Amino acid sequence: MGRTKEDPLFNRIEAARVARGLSRQQLADAVGVHYQTVGYLERGEYSPSLTLAIRLASELGCRVEELFSVRPFY
Repeated sequence: MGRTKEDPLFNRIEAARVARGLSRQQLADAVGVHYQTVGYLERGEYSPSLTLAIRLASELGCRVEELFSVRPFY
């Protein structure tokens, strides 16, 4: 069965951001979004476009599939 809009998208944005020593504002500025958008992303309240996901992964020094998953990270 396919994913629906209600299916969560899990991420490691906050962990990757903190590991790189970036604030939400710094990451937001680097990828061209508002700092509150980074918070929404980190909490899983917003799913990014593919373009934004690629920008985030690039800025955080990882691959998209290391940053996002349809299954929880353990």
